[in-house]
Amino acid sequence: MLPLLDPSPARRILRRDRLGGSSPLVIETDAGQLLVKLRGAAQGPGSLVAEVIVGELADHLGLAVPARRVVTLATGTPTEDRNDELADLLAASVGENLGFQFLERTRAFEPADVARVSPEWASQVRWLDWLVLNPDRTPANPNILVQGSRFWLIDHGAALSFQHDWKAVTEQMPTRVEHALPHLFYGVATELRDWDPVLTSLLTRDRLTSAVASVPESFLLPLLEPAASGERLSRRREAYVAFLWKRLQGERIFREPGAAFEG
Repeated sequence: MLPLLDPSPARRILRRDRLGGSSPLVIETDAGQLLVKLRGAAQGPGSLVAEVIVGELADHLGLAVPARRVVTLATGTPTEDRNDELADLLAASVGENLGFQFLERTRAFEPADVARVSPEWASQVRWLDWLVLNPDRTPANPNILVQGSRFWLIDHGAALSFQHDWKAVTEQMPTRVEHALPHLFYGVATELRDWDPVLTSLLTRDRLTSAVASVPESFLLPLLEPAASGERLSRRREAYVAFLWKRLQGERIFREPGAAFEG
């Protein structure tokens, strides 16, 4: 496990990586080669917040996600890619970014791989995606890497969409039904109701608090008003915990395999 909050300086940018939906950079660091998602990307630091929280929850549930580590990018870090667009992105990403364990010999999940997935594992993955409101695990965009017989969950930056508009969050929002999207394992996750109480019991409020506490301040502060106080930052962390906790305590309305999706 990479020490998440122990930053590793970027030594050299090697290349872009096209495997997965977010095209991170392969960067040489003091900790070896890491895939790094940049704070200056279009999704912004909120996507890094989601990556950290969902990754921590997945770890606790026993679902395979690449280990994570903060990577510091300095101005003028050497790069093998001279693209002007990348230069602008690097300039906007000076500071702390999020690195991921570099997985050797992986490939993108393909339609034929669905037949290799057990209902047990599919149900656990779909449950996690339900909890964190992840819209990016669809047949068109699986966000899973295959490494031999092992499946790795990746690209959770679009989860926790509520964080982008806190003023719109209501008391009822955490308990709303799952997204009406064609989940990759819809129809395969036939043990969802069986796994629900098991997985719910694993994510105590203390566990949620620990997951949110793992988010670096540098990822959260840009999402607050300028000159936000330490107390304001703490309240924002508590808001993430409260939303997820209320979701865990709310009513479940899982769509059964074969039920029609609502638009």
